[in-house]
Amino acid sequence: MLLSDLQNKDIISTTTGDNLGRIIDVEIDNNGSITNIYAEHSKLFKKYFSNNEMIFKFSDITKVGNDCILVKF
Repeated sequence: MLLSDLQNKDIISTTTGDNLGRIIDVEIDNNGSITNIYAEHSKLFKKYFSNNEMIFKFSDITKVGNDCILVKF
């Protein structure tokens, strides 16, 4: 799977079911492993945050499906 494939999927919270946004960038460590995922807030959350980005640990992902990415958040 390519990063561009992941960027087209909505990020959904497994706790609330809210659409949190979409991936805009990833952070990779020296070993080539993804450590953090940077997501742009969905329109719903932009009014609550001054920063336009949310950061998730890669370990927070519980499932990558055909249409969305589920995260523990």
